[in-house]
Amino acid sequence: MVILLIILLIILLIIIPGIRIINQYERGVVLRLGKYSRTLTPGFRIIIPYIDKMLKVDIRTTPMDIPKQEVITRDNVTVNVDAVVYARVIDAQKAVLETTNYSYATSTFAQTALRDITGNFDLDEILSKRDEISAQIREIVDAQTDKWGIDIESVRLQNIELPADMKRAMAKQAEAERERRAAIISAEGEKSAAAAVAEAAHLLAQTPGGINIRTLQTLEKISADPSQKTVILLPTDLTDKVSAHFRN
Repeated sequence: MVILLIILLIILLIIIPGIRIINQYERGVVLRLGKYSRTLTPGFRIIIPYIDKMLKVDIRTTPMDIPKQEVITRDNVTVNVDAVVYARVIDAQKAVLETTNYSYATSTFAQTALRDITGNFDLDEILSKRDEISAQIREIVDAQTDKWGIDIESVRLQNIELPADMKRAMAKQAEAERERRAAIISAEGEKSAAAAVAEAAHLLAQTPGGINIRTLQTLEKISADPSQKTVILLPTDLTDKVSAHFRN
């Protein structure tokens, strides 16, 4: 009986240290005597204690902040740009064996790519083509991290900080542009109004009595109080005779 208890105790001492629980979002990379053996899937798993070593790898999408980088644009403007990289481990074996710290390696390479890519654009392009720049950074970083078993799902530029004098210059430019548009709209309105007045005058001239009716309507709008208006009516033929006399 004592021998059985001793044997059972020895078995438990061997088995218990080798019990591993792998979560659904993890993979277990097993090294046997320092050499890669296998990759374990989620669930209850047993390894050989003291011989096997298991490293857990999280395969969920992980956001990685790219610290603020000082970049000189193609038109020689200094800006500070930061971004975020969304990466995911697709090959746990490569992530463990090909780099000492895949998260740090990915973040560092993304910083370099951010500086290189944004430096090839003008300031206006950086402000207006964020998606295009992000796509180029993602393509470059993904090509590098593929050998580490990392998939770059997306890269997003976050803050673009401009120098104070540049902000003032851009504000003045925007104000001047708004004033220019306002002047153009006002001029187009004047042009449309003048065209409408000319068309109305042409129609009134072709309509018998049209000018007189329009004159009466204008007199009616001169003052809202009838006591402040004086209307002098002249026969049409009299005005025609006067006009003919002055023409002769």
